[in-house]
Amino acid sequence: MINVEIISIGDELLIGQTINTNASWMGAQLAVSGIKVSNVVTISDTREAITGALAQAHKRSQVVLITGGLGPTKDDITKQVLCEYFHTKLVLDERVLHHVESFFIKRNRPMLEVNKMQAMVPEACEVLFNEQGTAPGMWFEQDDTIFVSMPGVPYEMRHLMEAHVIPRLTAKYPLKKLIQRTYLTQGIGESFLAEKVSDWENQLREEGLDLAYLPSPGMVKLRISSASGNQERVAHFGEELKKRIPAYLYGEEEETLPEVVGKLLQNAGETIGTVESCTGGSIMAALTSVSGSSGYVQGGLITYSNDLKMKLAHVSAGTLEDFGAVSEETVLEMSAGGKKELGVDWCISVSGIAGPLGGSDEKPVGTVWIAIDGPKQKVSRKFLFGTDRQRTVQMTVLTALNLLRCEILGINIEKKQS
Repeated sequence: MINVEIISIGDELLIGQTINTNASWMGAQLAVSGIKVSNVVTISDTREAITGALAQAHKRSQVVLITGGLGPTKDDITKQVLCEYFHTKLVLDERVLHHVESFFIKRNRPMLEVNKMQAMVPEACEVLFNEQGTAPGMWFEQDDTIFVSMPGVPYEMRHLMEAHVIPRLTAKYPLKKLIQRTYLTQGIGESFLAEKVSDWENQLREEGLDLAYLPSPGMVKLRISSASGNQERVAHFGEELKKRIPAYLYGEEEETLPEVVGKLLQNAGETIGTVESCTGGSIMAALTSVSGSSGYVQGGLITYSNDLKMKLAHVSAGTLEDFGAVSEETVLEMSAGGKKELGVDWCISVSGIAGPLGGSDEKPVGTVWIAIDGPKQKVSRKFLFGTDRQRTVQMTVLTALNLLRCEILGINIEKKQS
């Protein structure tokens, strides 16, 4: 196993103005190739910070991947610092210059003198040609350590990693390709999930595989890994997991719940609509985020006020007066009224107290009722999602879609969830 370090350069990363997605993407792609990242360092755009990070990485890592600071402006000093560190100078690379010139000609934009500086590279490096932008990658080797400098622009960095860096590293070092598969769950917390799959996990680990729990609001990802490259066993345990928790496991890898339920609806030739109160149209936005959703999504009603719940979704005044807007009785009438009004096979309705204002002892902030009216059955569930407004909306959207998935597939869900 080789030690790989990532150095991310940019003040915007340190102050939180830009999220460092580059480092996470690089770590994931390297892992698949059998390369484990041992350190990730984020530093400012200063000569001292860059020089110090390079010196530290030189001591402890065999491969150092650097992103950022390669733009044409004065605050981009990475190339100059690399020249100082490797005791070299900037020279003109004619191939890069021609590429930069053609880049501006194709876009019918004037090329400034500062843009020509993109073609100046350290003499001691090997240039990694960047077809996606004007700043080339740079490959240095010193004292058995490889240093690779790449632009911070995500799509340019990804191109260089995929086209040049990863192929060279896998060719240079004897590596076992890591096999991994990620399974996506919704509606169950990390600790409860771990308890449900405890014996399955024990068996998995006994066979030399690894399992990682990756929680986020509303969902938990389970990543099965095999450092020895045993793809067959990873797939076997994945299939066992699907049988173990069908009410919670909704997809794999990069699948989303809107995509999953969309495929189910499309395959069944059925349609969906929504009646939303506390989510303000977020469920409909999630459903229509999928390409081709017009084939099964009819539309939605946003009924924030009681008046619109009555006028648009045909909720009775008596129901609202007796039980309130946030109640099982109300969401059942909302879904039934929405189903009729929209002319759909399935209708999701939600009503809740997203907060932070509102709430009572009986109905605290975070209380949400969800109902689904389908071709043959109706279902309603009460949830408590906490006091954070944004998280409550996000949780409601995911929970409603997973509840719909289970209803379409005929999967029984435990009555009490939170």
